[in-house]
Amino acid sequence: MAISGILLTCGGSDSEALGSRADTPQPEPSGPVAAGIAVGIDVLLRDSLQLVRGKRVGLVTNQTGLGIGRTAAGADSLMRTVDLLHDHHDFDLVALYSPEHGLSGVVNAGERIATARDERTGLPIYSMYGETKEPLPGMLEGVDVLLFDIQDVGARYYTYVWTMALSMRAAGAAGIPFVVLDRPNPIGGALVQGNVLDTAYASFIGLYPVPMRHGMTVGEVARMVRGEWSVEADLHVVPMDGWRRDMWYDATGLVWTPPSPNMPSVESSTHYPGTCLFEGTNLSVGRGTERPFQWIGAPWLDGAELAERLNAYALPGVRFESATFTPNKPGDVKWPSTEVHGVRFVMTDASVYDPITAAVAALVEAKRMAGANWKWIVPHIDQLAGTDRLRRMIDEGRTVAEIAATWEEPLAAFAQKRESYLLYR
Repeated sequence: MAISGILLTCGGSDSEALGSRADTPQPEPSGPVAAGIAVGIDVLLRDSLQLVRGKRVGLVTNQTGLGIGRTAAGADSLMRTVDLLHDHHDFDLVALYSPEHGLSGVVNAGERIATARDERTGLPIYSMYGETKEPLPGMLEGVDVLLFDIQDVGARYYTYVWTMALSMRAAGAAGIPFVVLDRPNPIGGALVQGNVLDTAYASFIGLYPVPMRHGMTVGEVARMVRGEWSVEADLHVVPMDGWRRDMWYDATGLVWTPPSPNMPSVESSTHYPGTCLFEGTNLSVGRGTERPFQWIGAPWLDGAELAERLNAYALPGVRFESATFTPNKPGDVKWPSTEVHGVRFVMTDASVYDPITAAVAALVEAKRMAGANWKWIVPHIDQLAGTDRLRRMIDEGRTVAEIAATWEEPLAAFAQKRESYLLYR
């Protein structure tokens, strides 16, 4: 079930929205530079410097934090947000904070990250995926304003938005402003899909009751977190200039920088809101292959039969192809160096594709085929689903339509509630 065609309006006060790697080698300033889209960091440096002028700045970021700088020859070029802020003379960048996967985004999912220093700037990099998942008071000493600049992928399970929410809460507790430098939702902002999280299953892969595919930018999520779930903070969102809700990332002209080791492309992020549910099973999601989250499989699965069963659903916007792949050193340790069989998800129409419904159909049919080979990873599947009802309904033999019907009322309520927090039409 998908909700689309929502009347999109900008809400909130004017004070909230202003202005229209250390552990591996750092990216060199290079093009191309997108035409027509200015992301939050570019807008900040162009016309919202009042938010940081004369202040000591902390920055929550990773390798996706990139903006437009100038080469020595005077040409526009992509540069790290870290370097753009560090080299600016109107304020002082004094501290960095890294999320899951580290400042360079190469650490595997779930691996703890130590505090370090950035090689180019010498700035401390406080890990927020080690002893803590949010800035502790000592980490914010000497910081006057905390900025956030990370590319999200548009799914509830992806931890970066929750790093943002916890950082905003910490900034509020410390009495310092929190500024989100907005970036596109790579899978667009027109559709919201899937189950809305039951807060009894809240975790770092879903802190608040949002759906699996929320259809919001990080700035819009921040506004909703503050407005709906009582996170007290002096929040400012620096919006993008030129982005529209119907834009997918490949329409922006921006360079895709993988936000994590197993998110190499927009295609992977397209299917991720659905196929990530298989992380809660003993099937591979393709970690350690060239197409993570685009296919699922196991050694004992008949991919041709599964593809036939799934194509019989005639789900809009997607087809399923039989696939065979071999995970190479997968971070989830599922079937390493073992040939697995399954299906590849192929989107055919972005305007109607519902990756969650497609994945639930695959869960239903794969479990029916697996017999005794099937295994749920509990409680991980329940945390991903945001409920135990998905697992229980599949175990009970309920249909995909019956399962999706349970999402409709909460999803409609969420879609209506989010409208006042949207910044783009």
